[in-house]
Parts: sequence; C-alpha cells; structure tokens
Amino acid sequence: MTADDFQQCLPLLITGISGVAGYNAFHYFQRRYPGQVIGTRARQTFRLLGPGIVALDAEDLNALRGLFRRYRFRSVLNCVGNCALKSCELDPAMARKLNVASAWAIVQVAKEFRARLVHLSSDLVFSGSGHGQYVETDPVDPVTVYGKTMVEAEALVRGEAPRAAILRISLPMGPSFNRHAGAIDWIGSRFRHGRPATLYFDEVRSCTYCDDLNRVFERFLAGDESGLYHLGGPRPNTLYQIAQIVNRVGGYDPDLLRGCLRHQAGPVPPRAGNVTMNSDKLIRLLGQQPFRPWPAEPELWPPDRQWHYRRPAEEHGSFQQIVERLYRCPLRAESRTAGLSTATIAQ
Repeated sequence: MTADDFQQCLPLLITGISGVAGYNAFHYFQRRYPGQVIGTRARQTFRLLGPGIVALDAEDLNALRGLFRRYRFRSVLNCVGNCALKSCELDPAMARKLNVASAWAIVQVAKEFRARLVHLSSDLVFSGSGHGQYVETDPVDPVTVYGKTMVEAEALVRGEAPRAAILRISLPMGPSFNRHAGAIDWIGSRFRHGRPATLYFDEVRSCTYCDDLNRVFERFLAGDESGLYHLGGPRPNTLYQIAQIVNRVGGYDPDLLRGCLRHQAGPVPPRAGNVTMNSDKLIRLLGQQPFRPWPAEPELWPPDRQWHYRRPAEEHGSFQQIVERLYRCPLRAESRTAGLSTATIAQ
C-alpha cells in the first residue's frame, strides 16, 4: 500500500499508545504519514512524551470529542486496554473502565464524526481448554476479568458500530515504551536485573511481530471490511519457550528461568491454556500469509526445556540481539526500523 492510497484515512488517531501494539503502531504510522497521526496515552503515563502524543483518558468522552473537533480524524485505531491480568482480577471496576467504557466513548465519537474504526481485542477471550486454533465463530469463554471485559467491549463495538473491524491479536512482539511491559520486555527486565522469572509450559499463544501487525492494521484502516478477524501468527509458542528465547538471545543467566504448569502457579490470576488462533479468514482476505513466524529464525525456536542452556562458544547474546532478532523480523529488511531507531528503543 502506498502513502497516496492511505490519504483517505488521514488524519489518523491511535488510542492507547502506552501498550506494545499501540506504541509500535504509532511510530510506524508517524514515520509513514508525518504530521498526520495523533496518539493518545492515559494521563498517568506521564513519561510517554513526544510529537503527536496527547495525554487523554480514553473513557473521557468530552475530551475525546474535543480532540476530534480539533483534528477531524477520518480513521481510528483503538488499542486501548489494560491487559495486566492480576490488576484486572483485583480491581474489576478499573478493568471495565479501561477496557469497556473507553471502547464505548471511542465508538461514540467515531460514529459522530463518521470515522473508520478498527478495534483491537485479544486471544484471551478464550479459555484455551482445548487444542487451540480458534476460529472467529468459536464461542468465547474467558477465564479472566481481562478476557471478560474484552468480550464485553467486542459486543459493544459490534452493536454500536457494525461497520467497524474487530481484530483479535495475541502477544505483539516488539519494544515497549518503558522497557518493562509486554512479553519480551517484561521477561527481559527480570533477567536484566538478576531476578528469576517463572513462565508456563502449558499457556500457548500466537505471537506476531509488530512490524507485520502494523501492515495489517494499515490494510484494515484503508478498507471497509467489518466484523471479526483473528490475527494470530503461524508458530505457536508457550510462555516458557518465549522466555527461553529472550534468555538466550539476551545472553542472560539461564538459571533465572523457571517453568511450571498453570495449576501450580496459584489461583490469581487464573491462566488460559492453548489460545492459539486460526487466521485463515484473514489469509483469504489478503490472499497471502501476512505474518512471519516468531522468532523468524528457525534456530531460535526451542525444541526442549533445556535449550537455553546450550550456547555455542561463538554466540554472544545481548540486548542489541534482542532488538535485531526479536523486536523486528530480520528476514524483512525493509521494515527493520519501523520508525524506531535502536537508540530510541534503548533509552
């Protein structure tokens, strides 16, 4: 898609840029369409600053309406959502405000200003009690407050904005703005500070590079498809395998990684099982598979639970290796920066 093809979607509003998906999408679209992309972050996220970033709580309808009046957005990518599972379990009212009330406010202003709406949801609308590979018509059965509020938000968007696209994503693999959110950075921050991390052998996700997700978001913003689509990557990964990869590529102490089954981790928060998603509907729409496996290099996929201990003498893990091999897809050279320099990420 060329920049000219996307002009009908501009200006673009991206909400929830403190999350990994929103943060990476914001920088991607800013790089491609400079001066025409605004991102919002919660007021309490005061360290996230920069051109085009607005402090605004997404559930604040009047503030959103004022922002729309100022910029006259023609499209919205809604990435708002609190996916901190334990926080949502302990404070369901907070979870509902951030995951449902915010969606309601965004839908209202998008309808009022006739803006194209693309809404992000989650694979955790499923329990993962079966064999995974969920399709869009499978019934939802979340086990967490987070998942339940995401189901509620999906129903709200479908009912209030039937022309909107709802995209369920899994773990978006890219940098976070504070270097300790999201799958890669949370695990890496534990290891970096010499702290152990316990991950699960039996929670399975459909990881995707943010580079690839951004191009799919762009396609949906410019299109008119409505309804539900799964955006799951082609290679399932357990949370333990993800931690193995981060541990070895980052050159961290392998003894810091610990694993267990979900039922051994305690009751709060409850954990989903195999919530991998089947993306055939998306592939049929696009005419191709838009996602590379994560990680893209086959040699970085752990075949057993001791893999991260086996390190060739010539292998030197580092944070720079995480940036080049896990944040980004090294097999897709044209998207290596995606609007984020290594210096920016390392700050």
